[in-house]
Amino acid sequence: MLKLRSLIFAIGYNLSSALIGFIAVIIWPIFPYSWRWRIVTCWNRFVMLWIRVCCGVRFEIIGNKHADKFPCVVMAKHQSTWETMFLQYYFGPVSTILKKELFRIPFFGWGLASLRPIAIDRSSPVQALKEIKKIGLHRLQQGNNLLVFPEGTRTPVGQIGNYARSGADIAITAGVPIIAVAHNGGECWPHKNFLKYPGTIRVVISEPFETAGKDRKQLTEEVKNWIEGEIAKMPPARKDGIRIINSTDKTEDTAVN
Repeated sequence: MLKLRSLIFAIGYNLSSALIGFIAVIIWPIFPYSWRWRIVTCWNRFVMLWIRVCCGVRFEIIGNKHADKFPCVVMAKHQSTWETMFLQYYFGPVSTILKKELFRIPFFGWGLASLRPIAIDRSSPVQALKEIKKIGLHRLQQGNNLLVFPEGTRTPVGQIGNYARSGADIAITAGVPIIAVAHNGGECWPHKNFLKYPGTIRVVISEPFETAGKDRKQLTEEVKNWIEGEIAKMPPARKDGIRIINSTDKTEDTAVN
């Protein structure tokens, strides 16, 4: 049954991705950005609903997104595809820092490109850092929030990656706060795993981290400690109480008997 439900989800996910990508190409030269964002992120909302209907994956939010502090820099844990879908609309309008290779994905990449992301070339890290700061500051000036995954890539559940300081650097330079997001989405929607596991993903949103008088190293460490500390306190997301602890099939039974 789990495989069948995951298959039905995958079919709907891919077909809807193709549709929204096609729509994005059509509306890009016609509609202003604010309209494009509303239209394209309808797909993100659909995916949240579709995975709930097909796979029984729900989510709960603890904390407030602090809309009165917008624009801001949002720094989040990156475990799977789930959080990219959720955060893209929840903190919108938002510009996401991502690898430019994603634009090459037919339909999905086209829709993504219409949302003012910041695409970087990871083969040229020095140039990438310059581009992130330059474009990131510009996006904040335009009124967009900036979504940063400080570990730079998806990190398996239970592991901690190296937190880059670029998000903190931009926030300090722009004089905007950082809002941190901790979650356990990778337990229900594991990276590179076809199966989607029923359960409730917990999303915890921090109080704003003010940037005045702090350096980027100190600020990054504060955000890192908060995110990892909140994740460590979370109960298993999966309904069966099993927690995936890496990107393969290795699991840890944390069910309470």
